[in-house]
Amino acid sequence: MQLIILLVAYLDSSIPFQSVVYIVGLNVVVCLVFIWARYLKETRFYKKLSIWDHTYDLRELDIAESPYEQIVHEAVSSQTQRYRKESSHHFIALEQEKDEMLSWIHEVKTPLTALQLMIERLPDDKLQSQMTYEWLRIHQLLDQQLHQKRIPFMYNDLFIEETELEPVLNSEIRALKSWCISKGIGFDVSLMVSRVLTDSKWLGFILRQLLSNAVKYSDSSDILIESWEQDGHIILMIQDHGRGIETQDLPRIFDKGFTSTRGRMDGAATGMGLYLVRQVVQTLHVNIQVESSLGEGTTVTLTFPRKNDMLHLAGV
Repeated sequence: MQLIILLVAYLDSSIPFQSVVYIVGLNVVVCLVFIWARYLKETRFYKKLSIWDHTYDLRELDIAESPYEQIVHEAVSSQTQRYRKESSHHFIALEQEKDEMLSWIHEVKTPLTALQLMIERLPDDKLQSQMTYEWLRIHQLLDQQLHQKRIPFMYNDLFIEETELEPVLNSEIRALKSWCISKGIGFDVSLMVSRVLTDSKWLGFILRQLLSNAVKYSDSSDILIESWEQDGHIILMIQDHGRGIETQDLPRIFDKGFTSTRGRMDGAATGMGLYLVRQVVQTLHVNIQVESSLGEGTTVTLTFPRKNDMLHLAGV
C-alpha cells in the first residue's frame, strides 16, 4: 500500500512527492516498531510450546492470552490428559502381569524342588545325570525370567554391604556340581581378596550366569576363578578353556537376544543371560569385560567399584 501511494504521488504532479515520502517513511517506522513488539508477544507462547519436552506437566507452558493460544492450549491439555490415562492404564496392566508372572514362577519352584528330590533317588546314575541337567536348564530359565521382571525395580531390592565372595561362589558351584561332573569340569579357586562391597543376592545371579556359560561351553577342563585388588578396585576373574567366542561376535554378546553364529545351532541358547548380567552390573556400578579367542576359551573380568563410589548406594 505504501508503494502504491508513492507511485500515485510520483505520477500525479499535483501531489507533493516529498511530503508523501515523509509520511510513508513515518508509517514504515511505526509499522516496524509494531511488528517487533507484537512478534515478541505473539511468539512467546509458541516458542515455549516448541521447546516443551512433551511431559505430562502442563505447568511448563505459558498461560494462553489470545484466542488462538487458548485453542492450542486446550488441545494440548486434552491430549495430555488422554495420554496420562492411557499410560496409567498400561502401567497398571504391566504391574499386574509382572505380579502374575512372579506368582507363577514361585508356584513352579515347588514341583521343581520335589522333582529334584525324586531325581536324586534314581538308581541309574546316567539317567540321573541327564535328568539333573534338564532340571538345571529349567531352573535357570525360570531364574532368568524371575530376575528379568525384577531388574526394572532393582533399586527397591538393593542392600549394599561387605559380601564374602567364597560362600556365594561355593553356593553357585554346588548348584552346577552334577553338570560339571558329567562334563569332567573342575574349578580352581584362588581368592586373594575375599570381600567386596555389593549386593550378595544380585552378585549370586551374576556369577550364576557367568559360571553356567563357562560350564556350558567347556569340556573336560578346569575353570579358573581368581580375585585381587588393583588401584583400590577388587577384581574377580572367571576363565574357562572352552570353545571361545568369535571375534565378530564379541561386541554384541550383551545385546538382548543375541546368541552368536554358533549359538543358532544350540537349541538351548536364549541370548538373555549376558544381557541381564549387563543390566545388573550397570546398576551395581560393576565394570564387566570379556576377552575370548576362538577355540582357546573366554575370560570374564568383573571390576568392583571403590567404597567411595558406592556411598550413594550403600543406604539403598
